[in-house]
Amino acid sequence: MHKNIVSMLQDNFINVFNVKDQHLFFSPGRVNLIGEHTDYNGGHVFPCALSFGTYGIISKRNDRKVRLYSMNFEDLGVIEFSLDYMVYDKAHDWANYPKAVIKTFENHGYRTEHGFDILFYGNIPNGAGLSSSASLEVLMAVIINDLNNFNLDMISMVKMCQEAENKFIGVNCGIMDQFAIGMGTEGCAILLDCNTLEYRYSKINMEGYKIVIGNTNKKRGLADSKYNERRSECETALAQIQTVKNINSLGELTEEEFEEVKNVITDPIVRKRAKHAVYENQRTLKAVKALENNNLLLFGKLMSESHISLRDDYEVTGKELDTLVSLAWEMPGVIGARMTGAGFGGCTVSIVKEENVQNFIDTITKKYTEIIGYAPDFYVATISDGARKLL
Repeated sequence: MHKNIVSMLQDNFINVFNVKDQHLFFSPGRVNLIGEHTDYNGGHVFPCALSFGTYGIISKRNDRKVRLYSMNFEDLGVIEFSLDYMVYDKAHDWANYPKAVIKTFENHGYRTEHGFDILFYGNIPNGAGLSSSASLEVLMAVIINDLNNFNLDMISMVKMCQEAENKFIGVNCGIMDQFAIGMGTEGCAILLDCNTLEYRYSKINMEGYKIVIGNTNKKRGLADSKYNERRSECETALAQIQTVKNINSLGELTEEEFEEVKNVITDPIVRKRAKHAVYENQRTLKAVKALENNNLLLFGKLMSESHISLRDDYEVTGKELDTLVSLAWEMPGVIGARMTGAGFGGCTVSIVKEENVQNFIDTITKKYTEIIGYAPDFYVATISDGARKLL
């Protein structure tokens, strides 16, 4: 935790709201190491929480007013709403996310009685696909849980955050982002079965290697129609498979079982989408096993295979992600690289030998800029704990 961030937030809070009594909370971003577009297909994912994220500094009010301010969107100024009137308002922009969480809690019988003033600051690159929206949602959940003494457990809050994004915001996201952000543990990734929410922590032993996140700097909106299109293609595939096999999700199938029934999927494109969902889920299970057996080379190989499937079968990569990943594959000291997140821009994740990291960043920055026309950004990731109260 950076002390200079804390004092900067405290000073800014006093400047904006002129209130001194404050509490500070933090919610991380996340990166998914493998298992992409499997969460809403009832498969497994393998994310971890990151050391950068979203800070919230808050002071309770005596009325029903909520005033929000983000240092990341200073031009929007202070956004206000009443706890008695919580509806989606386009003009409220980013503030709809915290509002969605407060409203969803209330729908479940957890009513926030008092308003509050809150200042946010995030050091997750916005629009990079490292889950700044889910980080904000889980942060808000932890804050109102603490503020109102609801004593809710983290998994209950995570579920409500997903519901807030699905129903209030209208983005049909799976549960992975909120789960990783809420349940993160330092030094571990989480193998999560998105069908049952069964999970286990897996120690990431990266001795001599670093996780390097590359940001394409191509912005993408998650409410992107392509995301919902992929979901509906997978639903179509599932419905057709269900005419011959008794399953509830694509994540239940092994590769062999899929090969036996794939021809009932009439559209060849829909068949490719389903193939990715099934094979990626199995790849994730193999990758975690490899990691637990200290076989980092196999883990890296499976990461790279994941990218190829996302590029060819799921078609969610695009020029920027493919360029960043193919450049990574050519670099010395890299054992695996793939896109991470929803795709169509956003980030890549690579496992790079420690002594090669600086050369990796310098060389790829130069080559990517020549090909794409603007530079990428890189972050060497540290795996951190989940959302929590700091002060």
